[in-house]
Amino acid sequence: MNDHLRVTLIQADTAWQDAAANRRQLAARFRGLPGHTDLIVLPEMFTTGFSMQGRELAEPMDGPTVAWMREEAAALGCAITGSLIVSDAGQRFNRLFWANPDGSSAYYDKRHLFRMAREQQHYAAGSKRLVVNYRGWRVCPMVCYDLRFPVWSRNRNDYDLLLYVANWPARRRHAWRTLLRARAIENLSYVAGVNRVGVDGNGVDYAGDSVAIDFAGELLTGEHDGDAVETAVMDRQLLVTYRDGFPAHLDADEFELKVR
Repeated sequence: MNDHLRVTLIQADTAWQDAAANRRQLAARFRGLPGHTDLIVLPEMFTTGFSMQGRELAEPMDGPTVAWMREEAAALGCAITGSLIVSDAGQRFNRLFWANPDGSSAYYDKRHLFRMAREQQHYAAGSKRLVVNYRGWRVCPMVCYDLRFPVWSRNRNDYDLLLYVANWPARRRHAWRTLLRARAIENLSYVAGVNRVGVDGNGVDYAGDSVAIDFAGELLTGEHDGDAVETAVMDRQLLVTYRDGFPAHLDADEFELKVR
């Protein structure tokens, strides 16, 4: 069990629908990280950008990007996560894949599909949350639009760190910044949000604003609007002490979530 978790946020531009180019440029950003991080977080659809061309771009689970993530995690000695377009069992998903350095893995399919881009017409929605137990930390990873739905993100006393990987447009950056802090405060949890920068193939601009936030809503990193690699150190004892002194979770409402 680790008292500290080092989480590296990779905020980068994404080559439009060019998986090989994106893997190369991200691998270059990994240099210098071995021994200095426990978890690398990449943006949503980090191999393609936020594309609805799933039929042409989807990779199988034994495809090149999942293999690359496994290889990099083993070589770097840390976990790597981010989402990509995956084909599985006759369907396509915006799937967050989590690769551990020991070769084990997990995945989460984006639950809330962004209807304003007609994402639900191109990808199947997930129905289950994921909580990864990693180095003694409980991590709940989610994808972009999930951030707007606090019931889905609700801490059921089952996680210490809530992650969001995103392609969140610059024109709605105020919502991104505000909701990340809200999720941290209401869930008494560390939160990290990783967003891309640049302009995609549809002409949508992204401002980044990737951050790590503590359980009280305070920033652990800066807010960058260009390419950036930054590592936040999260402290378990500070989290436990805060929750013990301000146990708001004990007064949370009980509910059952129906997944449609």
